[in-house]
Amino acid sequence: MRVLFWGTPAYAVTSLDALVTAGHQLVGVVSQPDRRRGRGKDLVCSPVKTRALELGLPVFTPSRIRREPEMQQQLALLGADLSVVVAFGQILPPEVLQQPPLGCWNGHGSLLPRWRGAAPIQWSLIEGDALTGVGIMAMDEGLDTGPVLLERSTPIALLDNALTLAARLSQLTADLLVEALPRIEAAGPGPEGERLERLGVRAQRDQGVCHARPLTKDDHRIDWDQSALAIHRRVMGLYPGAATQWQGKRLKLLASEPLISRLSDQLSPDVHRVLERWSPGTHQPGTVLACEPGLGLVVSTRGCPLLIRQAQLEGKAASSGTSLLQQLGAHSGDHLDVDA
Repeated sequence: MRVLFWGTPAYAVTSLDALVTAGHQLVGVVSQPDRRRGRGKDLVCSPVKTRALELGLPVFTPSRIRREPEMQQQLALLGADLSVVVAFGQILPPEVLQQPPLGCWNGHGSLLPRWRGAAPIQWSLIEGDALTGVGIMAMDEGLDTGPVLLERSTPIALLDNALTLAARLSQLTADLLVEALPRIEAAGPGPEGERLERLGVRAQRDQGVCHARPLTKDDHRIDWDQSALAIHRRVMGLYPGAATQWQGKRLKLLASEPLISRLSDQLSPDVHRVLERWSPGTHQPGTVLACEPGLGLVVSTRGCPLLIRQAQLEGKAASSGTSLLQQLGAHSGDHLDVDA
């Protein structure tokens, strides 16, 4: 089929490659414009644009597709049978949704209607969901409100972070798209309602709707007055961005484990040697309780302690275990504060 692909981050590259490998004709790739990044503020292409150029595919980078009728017309002239959208980053207007005869289809990283919106992977981790997944959804004018054609789930482990979970969901999305496109082609064109009825899509439930709003700077601040489990979920869900303050410098927390006995079967084996030593205490939240060689910092929370296994101090490289302890020069009784 003739496919117009819309995507921006590395998450979407897996799907782009899968569609090419499956033999579909990519008539074009639409991605977000180049952004200035790094200390030098150099213009950097999105991962999807970079990969599309490597594949020799035509690339389009609208700033706001809703406000660019000339770009909309240019894309229409490509003659795509359908559009595939994976983490593009802009809402498509009706004029674009109505262009391809076989519709516009979105590979979304959650089990809809839970976590509609911009950051479903991060919020599923922050909120402690036991299960997530991906869905292939027929796009409409709402925000991730369309009916679902295919869906597949995956469990979320206690030690999953946003990177590891995204890698799994990215591959699931690619696999489902490759499975979905022949079905969409077989159903054929026609009025939207009739096409979707032939495909047997599932309308989303009215119950259980929640929105994965964009993350803010405040979301990345660690509040040591929360429980160890809540802090751990934030560290893993916001990887690599959750932060605290260490002696006046920003300290990014990259990996942690909550020292909670009932979760022992989900913790790393080497943590078991310290697990029984720690229980809910009365220390001020954010206090360094111990420096465990080979493991990291044990820090008090509002309940059981949290083990910080890996972190990155402002101006330094990421470090873990004993190296982290040496880099920080930490001692029992030191204190971590909310990031400014």
